[in-house]
Amino acid sequence: MARSVTGAPFPVARFLAPRYWLTWIGLGITWALAQLPYRWLMRLGRGLGRVMGALPGARRHVATVNLSLCFPEFSAARRQEVLRKHFESLGMALMETALCWWASPARLHSLLVQVQGLEHLEKALAQGDGGGRGAIVLIGHFTTMEMIGTLLHTRVALHVTYRQHKNALFDEVMRRARLSHQGAVLIEHDNIRVMLRTLKNNNALWYAPDQNYAGKHSTFAPFFGIPAATMTGTAEMARISGAPIIPLFPERLPDDSGYRITLQPALEGFPAGDAERDAACINALFESHVRRVPEQYLWVHRRFKTRPAGEGSVYHK
Repeated sequence: MARSVTGAPFPVARFLAPRYWLTWIGLGITWALAQLPYRWLMRLGRGLGRVMGALPGARRHVATVNLSLCFPEFSAARRQEVLRKHFESLGMALMETALCWWASPARLHSLLVQVQGLEHLEKALAQGDGGGRGAIVLIGHFTTMEMIGTLLHTRVALHVTYRQHKNALFDEVMRRARLSHQGAVLIEHDNIRVMLRTLKNNNALWYAPDQNYAGKHSTFAPFFGIPAATMTGTAEMARISGAPIIPLFPERLPDDSGYRITLQPALEGFPAGDAERDAACINALFESHVRRVPEQYLWVHRRFKTRPAGEGSVYHK
């Protein structure tokens, strides 16, 4: 399903039931936080992240296992340092989301952002004029995704894939915020038909296929040397549409100085026509990006949840 900006007033009456009261309180807190200066928000985010990381729980366990699997060459102390910084990054991501949802466009545009390689995306879209190829902007699930998507849309129109949230009030606010900053259309993450139509209309499609995915449209491909259930949709969309793949590497800069967005040249020789080989190519690309800023990747996701036949869960305690 594709959703466009409608300009309709917010349907408050739909969300007055008691089950939404805590959500309203949470949204009110995020609105208040978004009024604070940017550097204050980032400091608060790091502090919140340290608290989250100090508490035992499933997410800390998942992140610990992922880091152990993916960085066996790191010392235990080095992995603990990455884990600590990762939770700080998660806390900062929450504050960035508050900004993206509630700050004015002028305030967001005032944040320091370096955009490198935009010419690669512009070239891909220019080549599609009249041919309807579009371009697939490929990004991994980094903690900076919400902010990077919002900032990049100040430079180029994006059609963004998203996953509908179970909480209807939260989903309504999230959807409206993303529509207001990130483009005219949101596309549900599994609607391949609409994605292909988006590319046929020569648009830039924001696509993040690096999470665990089990089903007929997946295959096992190495990620940090470990078989990971990987979507084959990236190669399929590129094959059907002819759209080039433009990798995007996001980075939160040190000392709360802003963000860097690096768009790389279109992948050459992709797709190769072999599902496992193409999936391995995409995973290798994400791995190279993760190694540059490991603390900013989403390690709390169970990337290795689905295992090859005969292998048990890696997340059992």
